[in-house]
Amino acid sequence: MNKPEALPAAEAVVGTSAPHESAHLHVRGAAPYIDDLPEPAGTMHAALGLSPLAHGRLTGIDLARIRRMPGVVAVLSAADIPGENNCGPLLHDDPILAASELRYVGQPVFAVIATNRELARRAAGLARQVIQAEPLPPVLTALAAHAAGQHVLPPMHLTRGEPAAHLAHSPHRLQGTWSLGGQEQFYLEGQISLALPQEGGEALLVHCSTQHPSEMQQLVAHAVGWQAHRVAVQCRRMGGGFGGKESQSALFACIAAIAALKLKKPVKLRVDRDDDFLITGRRHGFDYRWDVGFDDQGRVLAVDIDLIANAGHSADLSAPVMARALCHFDNAYWLPHVAMHGYCAKTNTQSNTAFRGFGGPQGAIAIEMILDGIARQLGLDPAEVRQRNFYTAGQHVTPYGQPVEELHAQALTAQLLASSRYAERRAEIAAFNATSPVLKKGLAFTPVKFGISFNVAHLNQAGALVHVYTDGSVLVNHGGTEMGQGLNTKVAQVVAQELGLPLASVRCSATDTSKVANTSATAASTGSDLNGKAAQDAARKIKQRLAALAAKRFGCAPEFIVFNAGQVSGGGQSIAFCDLVTAAYLARVQLWSDGFYATPGLHWDRAKLQGHPFYYYAWGGAVCEALVDTLTGESRITRADILHDVGSSLNPALDIGQIEGGFIQGMGWLTMEELVWHPTTGLLTTHAPSTYKIPTANDCPPELHVALFGAPNASETIHRSKAVGEPPLLLGFAALLAIKDACAACGPRRCDPPLRAPATAEAVLSAIEAVR
Repeated sequence: MNKPEALPAAEAVVGTSAPHESAHLHVRGAAPYIDDLPEPAGTMHAALGLSPLAHGRLTGIDLARIRRMPGVVAVLSAADIPGENNCGPLLHDDPILAASELRYVGQPVFAVIATNRELARRAAGLARQVIQAEPLPPVLTALAAHAAGQHVLPPMHLTRGEPAAHLAHSPHRLQGTWSLGGQEQFYLEGQISLALPQEGGEALLVHCSTQHPSEMQQLVAHAVGWQAHRVAVQCRRMGGGFGGKESQSALFACIAAIAALKLKKPVKLRVDRDDDFLITGRRHGFDYRWDVGFDDQGRVLAVDIDLIANAGHSADLSAPVMARALCHFDNAYWLPHVAMHGYCAKTNTQSNTAFRGFGGPQGAIAIEMILDGIARQLGLDPAEVRQRNFYTAGQHVTPYGQPVEELHAQALTAQLLASSRYAERRAEIAAFNATSPVLKKGLAFTPVKFGISFNVAHLNQAGALVHVYTDGSVLVNHGGTEMGQGLNTKVAQVVAQELGLPLASVRCSATDTSKVANTSATAASTGSDLNGKAAQDAARKIKQRLAALAAKRFGCAPEFIVFNAGQVSGGGQSIAFCDLVTAAYLARVQLWSDGFYATPGLHWDRAKLQGHPFYYYAWGGAVCEALVDTLTGESRITRADILHDVGSSLNPALDIGQIEGGFIQGMGWLTMEELVWHPTTGLLTTHAPSTYKIPTANDCPPELHVALFGAPNASETIHRSKAVGEPPLLLGFAALLAIKDACAACGPRRCDPPLRAPATAEAVLSAIEAVR
């Protein structure tokens, strides 16, 4: 057989800044979301009647009054649910519709189905008048619930070494409490489901804006009393998710499905923004109590910390959120002796859920606040104290027992501090503050080490289907969902690279439980890692079959067949990919394949909180500069320098976009997004854009410098890339600490402003007043 002297290098598709596959549709407003799908004839519209009480015993509902409302065709209560009245993902403790107990203001109690959406909403608006209930005392804060021993789950404890003994003998001690607010996901497309009966009512298709189609399939099947094979869930794209559509899209899918089967007609349920806020949960707010011992250099010797999360009225995903918080308390630092205690408090508020970072940010920010306090007590630069506490080659095992193999913190930090002129600007800011009585500047650096994988081992799997058509075009279906992050673009790049095709030849179709089954949520930053590998596996199987056919045709060994730029070459000959595919079809060679991937090497002992829960870590760092008006409390981030580790990037443009977006979202959480519940009624008063402020383009720092660290992933991920969805959100820590640094300029040297988060104008003025 002929053997070529050298194989030509394939033209790169992976690693290029290809545009988002739907960008041309997004900018024209032409990308169809679920509400844009044509409504079949006879489509009914649902709306939800919500609890007016934070806590109460449900004694009755005047359904007859609602049925008399114009356009109403049906009203559903808990008694009308044919299967299980549950939409909780882990514990069966979250009813679809309230059955006997009212748990929070905004809990769905009944569903109205009417001929149009406006009539359905008007009828549902009678909830306060038709719901009969006996009020009970509500518990509205996590600290109150914790003090009463009211939790949705047993507490979690993670200990290493002998923290009590080393605290007692530490040269310095720092004790503190701190409170951190939650965060609304505020996806631009709200919760929506469209349920369509199929096969004469024997099957059901649900279009659902969800990050977890397989879980929606299972919960809908349980709610209607069916086996899963009769339910298909489909999602082409979401207008954002951020974790808010991982588990909590289930309630809307279940109600639409139940109504559709009862009426034997299509039913759409789309809630408006106010109801979305009132019904669904968000990022868990945390309260902290810590005791830390450290030496003269600021090195942490021992820590004892309580982390108290506001879980809301049910467990939802609070258990894995708290586990991830405990596993990220160390962030980038060696903590030789540590005791962490995690509590998920049960309150009469919305059930809190996944949000980008999934507990990791709430865990890591605690050690950042501690280190900032240590630096101020010792009169040292906080960046220097952080560097002294970094993991090193001799001290690189986490409190949960996983070695940190890549130690990028020192090199990444040195590069970032140099490129951002940290030391020079620290001096310039001190000079500015000395002559500026009203405006004060602050500067802060924070690092990120974020573990990548679901911390439930069996979720780290994915499947894909790849179909090659006789014209040489390729269709990919995988279990991940596209929520604007560019997952479909990256997966298409992977398949195009594998088959040696231009990106335009590959397309990803809608996520569909009838094509790839038993998928995991698109969450935990694993979308590209899992689905990219699964799609690559499928493409390689097809490629091997085509290579064998080409080798026979060219008279060379299959290993010397090259797929590149739409051509297949070997033995000094070549053929167009499409022509080879046609020949394969005529030769009855299979032109489609399934692919599967399971992340290797993961194990986790949930009881002991020990193991190897993460495949690798993503690293990053941010330097932020803040300007504070000490008369009004108004603050602004004027500059941010970011250096982030994405391994060998699959798509630099998409990755930089994710870094920018994650940073701004983290900055918004910590500086302006404030959730407020009425202290006696339990009503979430910040339930609309008029009262809940999210960052806009105007809040982006005028100077925003983002660079990629560029080191290939040491772990064998898809093309040695790293996840980029969640880790950049933690870069926003630097924004909060820069504002705190500016507040410290208002007080004496070594003062430590008690700045709470979010750092609203009121919080800033309170911190300034405290140090003055």
